[in-house]
Amino acid sequence: MSWYLQLIDILLLGFVLVMTRHLLLRGRYFLHIFQQNGYKLGEYRDWLIEHFFRRVITAEHILFNIVIAAMIVLLSNTLTGSSAVIILSAFAAFWFVPFNYYASDNSKKPLAFTPRMIRLTIPFALLALLLPSFVTYFSYTGHIPFTNLQFQTSILYSADIYLLAFGWIVADALVPFFIFLAAFITKPYENYVHRYFIRQAQNKLVQMPDLTVIAITGSYGKTSTKFMIRDLLSERYSVCATPGSYNTPMGICKVINNDLTARHQVLVLEMGARYEGNIDELCDIAEPDISVVTNVGIAHLETFGSQDAIARTKSTLVKRAKSNGTAILNGDDQRVAKMANLRDDIEFITTGLQNGDIRGTNIQYSSEGMQFTVSLDNNSKLFTMQLLGTHNVQNMLLAVGVGQALDLRLSTMSAAAKRIEPVEHRLELKNKGSLTIIDDAFNANPIGAKNAVNTLAKFNSGRRIIITPGMIELGDLQDKKNREFGQQIGQAGLDLVILVGTSQTEAIRKGIASTEFDMGKVHTVQSLDEANRLMQDTAEDGDVVLYENDLPDSFDE
Repeated sequence: MSWYLQLIDILLLGFVLVMTRHLLLRGRYFLHIFQQNGYKLGEYRDWLIEHFFRRVITAEHILFNIVIAAMIVLLSNTLTGSSAVIILSAFAAFWFVPFNYYASDNSKKPLAFTPRMIRLTIPFALLALLLPSFVTYFSYTGHIPFTNLQFQTSILYSADIYLLAFGWIVADALVPFFIFLAAFITKPYENYVHRYFIRQAQNKLVQMPDLTVIAITGSYGKTSTKFMIRDLLSERYSVCATPGSYNTPMGICKVINNDLTARHQVLVLEMGARYEGNIDELCDIAEPDISVVTNVGIAHLETFGSQDAIARTKSTLVKRAKSNGTAILNGDDQRVAKMANLRDDIEFITTGLQNGDIRGTNIQYSSEGMQFTVSLDNNSKLFTMQLLGTHNVQNMLLAVGVGQALDLRLSTMSAAAKRIEPVEHRLELKNKGSLTIIDDAFNANPIGAKNAVNTLAKFNSGRRIIITPGMIELGDLQDKKNREFGQQIGQAGLDLVILVGTSQTEAIRKGIASTEFDMGKVHTVQSLDEANRLMQDTAEDGDVVLYENDLPDSFDE
């Protein structure tokens, strides 16, 4: 029977290894969620509450403890110890070896082990492994570590399987909560690091008095506008710009401290905000000579509470512009245009398709991109770009406004515009065999989504197909805006609509149905992979396919 006892010991060890793997993967998953929520404990807490019974305390945790309780209470007199080990090991293998919905291999924005994340991970890992380590040691020995206390446990073979299983399941369930403790432990040091890097960035800017600081804010289009400004100004100036969506205090400080050099003449910063006061915090680091406001939408409405609060926050950038500076405003957005009344000691330049000192007209699309006419004072010039969408025309007009403020000629800016590369996943034009792909997968918003649909509708090279899961993070307006999005799709007269996610896209479907659109052309699937297969099975040469939005990794229907 020695082989049988060895087998039981192997099963016990296998149980520990399975649960260790699950706990580590779970820990990685929740660290990822915490990072995606900007290391904000409040937002992380809200996410846990919203996903409590799907990700935090799961059915596996509850059922496994029910199985343990049933075995102890109902079967203790009839169930042998070896049977208990076999049964619980089998349940563990069945329930905790799969890890499909925690996997991060295909994450849109993978977990980044930045210095801050590493500092957080160390205490988190120690906390998360403390309970299971204690339970495992006690289950095998009956001895409480660092004491002389010894208890007689109901040893079955090498370890008490009931105590071992219960302890590991509880520890696994508690994993997301250890992040709160780890964040509390590291908070004093993180605050010190933040203050240090902010002072370092502020001191560096003081030492560069001739540097022109350009700051951009708005609900949408900040990143695209920033890159356009960078590329236009690079025709004459040495420009340093924040990469990607670096629009937080630490992101801005990192660029100033590490990338800005004495040779740079212009610094272009993107300033994001999720709460009132965020723009002030960023302007305390770098006060702008030129402020650019793209628009006031409903992005982050959940945290701001109202569109008026969003407008107040965005207007801070105008209020904080240096005296005798310049503000470039979107004249087509009424809330932004009104910001011109906030100051009388700075210059204002407005841009727009309908209103403004700088106007864009005659927009035309093709598989190569788009072209339009820019009018400034008594001059006009044809601009050709690889980018798509009327909102990108508006973004370019804002960039032209910055160029005008820094004395660039319209012809110089037109030449630079031809060389601008599309921003990844923002109406990015691609060719896939005989298909034209419009990749607008980056976090959709109502304005951007509408522009994307209108852009798709203007193509006439083949059938027009949209693949979308709709929009999220719009608070109480989410269903309304998704229904309006559906109406826009229905009115655009597209040839095929593929909706991703039954519940998530229900409002879109209702919006489409409220129009005269043929609902036989609307298909609902459960995943992007399924949507792609459907598209590939039906697509024909010359078709144009729009991917509108790709839900973040933290979203779960």
